[in-house]
Amino acid sequence: MKRTAEIVLGVIGAVLYALFTFFGIVLMTLKGNEAFIQEMENAFAEQGMENMGGDISQMIASGSWYLIIVSLLAVILGIVAVVFLKGNKKPKTAGILLIITAVLTFVLFMGMSLIPALLYLIAGIVALVRKPQTPITA
Repeated sequence: MKRTAEIVLGVIGAVLYALFTFFGIVLMTLKGNEAFIQEMENAFAEQGMENMGGDISQMIASGSWYLIIVSLLAVILGIVAVVFLKGNKKPKTAGILLIITAVLTFVLFMGMSLIPALLYLIAGIVALVRKPQTPITA
């Protein structure tokens, strides 16, 4: 049985999570940029959040590490699930892995990963629900 739909959804989701990783790396490089930090301080001041309880560059560094680690973990788990789906080796395991990854990343990113999480969730549900075709003998 071909698992093309699940594989395609898993790969697209992994690519989108890889973009989150790239964004985290870009944020990490901007933590030392004084113009960027000043702009962030101004943006926080406009929102009435002057006293965030810490240094802006430290918050950017910790937030970017969080983004990098969680999204890289989602990419790795998505690739593992796609490998399990390839050749229809372990579709149930892959489906459960995709669903758990989708729910966890959606919660950990506070809803910002809606599209890749939905792709993982749909791929996981399809992997669990689709039954192998039984050959018809006459």
